[in-house]
Amino acid sequence: MHVTMLSFKRLSAVFALLVIAFSAYAVAESETIDGLGPSAYTAPGAFPTSVYKHYYNSPTATSAQPQPVISDPVSHEIYPLELTDPSTLPKNDTHDPHILPPTASSGQILESAFQQVLSIASSPSFGTNNCARCQAALQVGKFLAMAAPEEGPTFVVRVCEHFNFDQDCATTYGLDQLGWVITQVIANADVGGLDGQMICSNFISGLCPPTTTPLNLTDWFAKPKPVVLPVARKPSGKRLKVLHLSDLHLDPRYTNGAEANCSSYQCCRDNVVNQQTPDEIVFPAPRFGAYFDTPLSLMLAGLKSVPVLAGTERTGFDFTLYTGDLVSHDPDNQLSRDYVLYTETVLYDLIKKLIKTGPVYPALGNHDTHNEAQDAPHSLGGELGNQFSWNYDHVAGLWEHEGWLSQSAIDFARSHYTAYMVRRQDGLRVISLNTDMWYTANYFNYINMTNPDLFGMLRFLTDELQDAEDSGDAVWILGHVLSGWDGTQPLQNPTNLFYQIVDRFSPHVIKAIFWGHSHEDQLMIYYANNATNISARTAQAVGWIGPSFTTSRNLNSGFRVYEVDSETFDILDAHTWKSDVNSYPQLDKQSMIGPTYEYEYSTRKAYGGSVAGWGPNDPLNATWWHLVTEAMEKDPALVTTFNTYQGKSSVRTQPCTGDCITAKICYMRSASASISQQNCIPGFGTVQ
Repeated sequence: MHVTMLSFKRLSAVFALLVIAFSAYAVAESETIDGLGPSAYTAPGAFPTSVYKHYYNSPTATSAQPQPVISDPVSHEIYPLELTDPSTLPKNDTHDPHILPPTASSGQILESAFQQVLSIASSPSFGTNNCARCQAALQVGKFLAMAAPEEGPTFVVRVCEHFNFDQDCATTYGLDQLGWVITQVIANADVGGLDGQMICSNFISGLCPPTTTPLNLTDWFAKPKPVVLPVARKPSGKRLKVLHLSDLHLDPRYTNGAEANCSSYQCCRDNVVNQQTPDEIVFPAPRFGAYFDTPLSLMLAGLKSVPVLAGTERTGFDFTLYTGDLVSHDPDNQLSRDYVLYTETVLYDLIKKLIKTGPVYPALGNHDTHNEAQDAPHSLGGELGNQFSWNYDHVAGLWEHEGWLSQSAIDFARSHYTAYMVRRQDGLRVISLNTDMWYTANYFNYINMTNPDLFGMLRFLTDELQDAEDSGDAVWILGHVLSGWDGTQPLQNPTNLFYQIVDRFSPHVIKAIFWGHSHEDQLMIYYANNATNISARTAQAVGWIGPSFTTSRNLNSGFRVYEVDSETFDILDAHTWKSDVNSYPQLDKQSMIGPTYEYEYSTRKAYGGSVAGWGPNDPLNATWWHLVTEAMEKDPALVTTFNTYQGKSSVRTQPCTGDCITAKICYMRSASASISQQNCIPGFGTVQ
């Protein structure tokens, strides 16, 4: 058996050799292609070891590929086995150079960013979606602001000039003006998300639609609204006198005799002319003012008139509300921190000296900072988060100097954007907010807009209201920028949250809300359930928008005094005075008499006749005001009256007819930006 197997193996080997030999013979005998070699060739099975002199392994072994030792004739290097060894495959080529483009200079980044914006503007890939186009351009700006922030203002100016966004881009958006602000904001904003969408909506020709993000109020309120509201306080029958001043806008640079009919704001200055008659003054600025900001002469004459007209020369007011804006409407390039600090110092001192009132509860206005309307959230961190503390420290120090607020309120205001709460001994809490937190012109609001409370102001308000509810206190809220009306001034998300807060704590805690900013005599009603059902039954609170002391623009000067029940803190009447700016030119060239302030109207008398069943001591609350709006729907003459008072009886106030009547009633019922934009006809918000 052993012999047989051996013989078989030998026969197999012989057979294999015969096959090879036959193949070789077949090659030798294969057909030759004309002009070429044979039609087929079988190479030898053994590796031709003579090709290379040295090997890393045995070249004759059939278990692995030969690994010859290769010497480079140029570099004279011998390539190592690890380079081709299949058992040592590299994960990354870390030896060879990997060439990246050189670091661009800030100037190169600027030029590239600008060219990219031009490409985006002309790219057909966006079609008609200018919102997406705008946000794509903002993305380019963001990378520039982060990589070369020193070029940010220049980039903004170049884009502005190319697209003709402003008549003087370098002055408006240069480093010394809004350029540094915009660079900060673009660097920190989510420009591809809601932040960018709202920037394109509010600052770049409305390229994106305004948006209200759905609120998540889970855990926002510590307690639900009581199903049965606490028993209301009984009226005392004693009336407090409370003064409401707003928008003084002192112009310390006002120039008597300068052009008051100039072609560019701000008039009544030596540096402006009427372009149609540049060498001749058309309307010399009267000593007591024109339809622009308040000269010092009018400021003192008006403030001295207040206690005389209100009958408080001896007693003083019980307290005063000041709803913001001290500084004049100069362009940013003519303003400075010192100019703001000067104006704050002068006006708070004048209020103390001339009104001779009890405590004053002020709010900061959008003009009471520099750059105008800018306030940054502390969440930016470090120097950026505290970049406006210079102003908070100063106004809090002035309020402390005048003795108006408690030390705890002063300390809180310093560290919380000048917001504060004062708990009076009579059971009223006054809460003041810095409403730059929702003003559309504050660029810093466009960082993380999905958060409706970026500054923490509404968290503070909610906590104070909850504490007031637990303690049985009444609350008045004051701020500058109104939360609604025609919806053009505030942002949607923060005012939407504010509206829900008012709903939660009204009418049993919040007794009144006070605003300024518009310069006009206006009013808003807050309803339950986001105004989904607008009726007398659902009316919750009232926002009183105080008439401005300044005459800017096309308005008379005015102020208001409220009669307030000392126990319920309900408003029982509101008295408004005005001064006719049209009469001021007649007061020049003499010093015997100054401007006249005269009684304009009583709110109760002006509208109360339209509300049946309301007694003389019943409050002018949200229910009453809603009934007034119902009467307006039936009798448009009441809207005409409201429109006249809105401009403080100015001769320049245009009549309200047609759609204006419907719009005005709608604005009165719209106390948030979202509600107004959803419900109302736009374009009739102002009489200026």
